[in-house]
Amino acid sequence: MPRIPIEDNFADVIGKAQRGWNISDEDLAKRAEVTLGDLAAVKAGSPNIAVIRRVSRHLRLSPDAMEVLTTQQFYPYAPDYKRGFAMFNTLHEGMGVNSYMVWDTRTKTAAVFDTGASCTEMLDLVQAEGLKIEYIFITHAHEDHIADLAKLHESTHAEVWISELETLDFPGVKHFKENAHFHIGALAIKTLLTSGHSPGQTTFYITGLSWPLAVVGDSIFSSSVGGSKTHFDEQLRNVRGKIFSLPADTVLACGHGPLTTLNQEKANNPFFKR
Repeated sequence: MPRIPIEDNFADVIGKAQRGWNISDEDLAKRAEVTLGDLAAVKAGSPNIAVIRRVSRHLRLSPDAMEVLTTQQFYPYAPDYKRGFAMFNTLHEGMGVNSYMVWDTRTKTAAVFDTGASCTEMLDLVQAEGLKIEYIFITHAHEDHIADLAKLHESTHAEVWISELETLDFPGVKHFKENAHFHIGALAIKTLLTSGHSPGQTTFYITGLSWPLAVVGDSIFSSSVGGSKTHFDEQLRNVRGKIFSLPADTVLACGHGPLTTLNQEKANNPFFKR
């Protein structure tokens, strides 16, 4: 797998938490007993550990995890999938975005999760492995995740599926409810509604590979989350209640940034470390 940088730095995490909890700079500085100047400097990228720790406590972030993120002491490890799984990282307006493919090595049938900015590498792998894509699953309908949907569908004629709570204007799109089940050969795929970042943001939980896999979209990243200005609490509740209840060795395939694992995020993600 490519070594992809962690999506958010400490300033990004502070900004997402502050927006999510709707706390002004003035209020946050007062609560944390720091100056507005020190807060502004940290939000601009100054790695002042003392200020970051004080601010974190009032944003419901783990000060210890924030210090680890600030000092770049952690990069997630993910176990290797020998066959049947591929990750693609493409650039959309300067931002890296991930898409994924799983397949049954016996039947050569496959499913895709999002398209990223380009599906070219994905289609190259399909040809090289002799695969047939049966399903295109969309985690959520934000542009960076569906940018090449038309090309991918035209090239594969696969069914396009998205949550019934998500709006996607695409011919023939099909909608699933939460806890829908799909199968690709010996692989089982279950849908989990992890809304908050978007109304129908979905996590796809996949078994049958060498390690359990959760394609989480923008519900959670390594050391961060996708964020929401209006439904932040809902998003964090869904991550804790639905993603964190999966088996401990589950690999998290995030919409941005590197692969990670459930155990590592419980131990290192500032939003969730206890």
